[in-house]
Amino acid sequence: QKPMRLRIAPSPTGIAHIGTAWLAMFNLALARQSKGKFLIRIEDTDRARFVPEAEKLIYEGLGWLGIDYDEGGAKGGPHAPYRQSERLEIYRKYVEQLVAKGHAYYCFCTKEDLEKMRAEQLAAGELPKYNRKWRDADKTVVRQKLAAGEPYVIRLKVPDGREIKWQDLIRGEVVFQSSLLDDQVLLKADGYPTYHLGVVVDDHLMEITHILRGEEWISSTPKHILLYEAFGWKMPEFAHMPLIRNADKSKMSKRKNDVSILSYRDKGYLPEAVRNFIALLGWSHPEEKEVFSFREFLKVVSLERVQKTGPVFDVEKLNWYNGFYIRTIVKKRGLDALHERLKPFYPQDYAWEQALTILALVYERLVTLTDIEELTSFFYREIEVETDLLLKKSDVASVAEQLTRTIDELGKIEENDWTTAKIEEIVRGVCETQGYKKSQYFMMVRVAVTGKKATPPLFETMEVLGKEKVVKRLEGALTKLENYG
Repeated sequence: QKPMRLRIAPSPTGIAHIGTAWLAMFNLALARQSKGKFLIRIEDTDRARFVPEAEKLIYEGLGWLGIDYDEGGAKGGPHAPYRQSERLEIYRKYVEQLVAKGHAYYCFCTKEDLEKMRAEQLAAGELPKYNRKWRDADKTVVRQKLAAGEPYVIRLKVPDGREIKWQDLIRGEVVFQSSLLDDQVLLKADGYPTYHLGVVVDDHLMEITHILRGEEWISSTPKHILLYEAFGWKMPEFAHMPLIRNADKSKMSKRKNDVSILSYRDKGYLPEAVRNFIALLGWSHPEEKEVFSFREFLKVVSLERVQKTGPVFDVEKLNWYNGFYIRTIVKKRGLDALHERLKPFYPQDYAWEQALTILALVYERLVTLTDIEELTSFFYREIEVETDLLLKKSDVASVAEQLTRTIDELGKIEENDWTTAKIEEIVRGVCETQGYKKSQYFMMVRVAVTGKKATPPLFETMEVLGKEKVVKRLEGALTKLENYG
């Protein structure tokens, strides 16, 4: 297999998109398998939507996920610059070649001209398209307008009566009729190229052999094919990946969803969980595995196993992966390794002297790393006990009597004997000798000492809290009942 050169070309318009990472993984895999190169090019020619810090976020997001690249960014490379705004002279040179060859033309229509044209076409029930007013204009008139400095765009001269087809690596043969294509703007009035010109020129000059991109670009591909033909350049292979969708089958977009890579980092997702999850969006492992490493993905991925229908971004599934990988860290590398990962997520008032002891009790209940505060706060902060929870399936007098007996019996335990086993012996003894209903009594004790209905195992939790804190909290619950009503 010949070395493949692949790329992603994100636009710096805000966030580092999770879809960019997904495409980057497939591009990187094919490059590695063929001993080729994977590059990142920043397509920043849409100045209206340009966000200055967005490029940094793109590289930061990919770096967090461990997605490496060979050319672009801080690495540079033989085809620099890899930022389109620094390549404007290149685009102008090539678009003027197209004009000279008769494949493109100057258009001097104003914004008002175009709006009027569109309104008339819509009123007549026609598909809005440029009416080609300047396509075959008198060359003398064109020269005069250029000499006078009138603003213009340069448009592609789309041939009539053409069938444009290509063999898509995912979708098979795709056919378009040239009659459906507009005379696309290639160079804007501000001197910046449109996506169509920039992407074709750069992919050719950067020797890109395979283009993997989202299916929303299928309708643009015929225009790109016409440009390759007009320049006389060899065409790359195209593969149009399915669009990632929401559960309701709508397109996943930043207006409706959290699609930022770094947002998932900040929410406490692990990069290995996110990688495993997005790898299976629209692709399946040849051995039908659900869990595998990124290294394995890079070796076994192939376009043959990419589906045509848009995969659903299921957050519940991502949560499952994250919980799985959290437990895997502990299983393979111990609590200390998870503790290190959690450091950015611990609250400032965390019980640092008991960090690993507490973590041992709660790590299996972590879904994301940000859960650590919610799951542990009762260990080191004052709690608020809801009276209704204390009284669940019982009454004030009964619960007050239960609390009093529990306080008395736990108070008899020596400090050096305050262990899970001893606490369990005492609390179960109270329950059995008094004939309390287990589910009601144990829930009441849990609520009294933690303020929560769901916690790590009760007796281990009480040991970590310590005798003084447990007794004090039980007494506080009793006082609350005495003042109740």
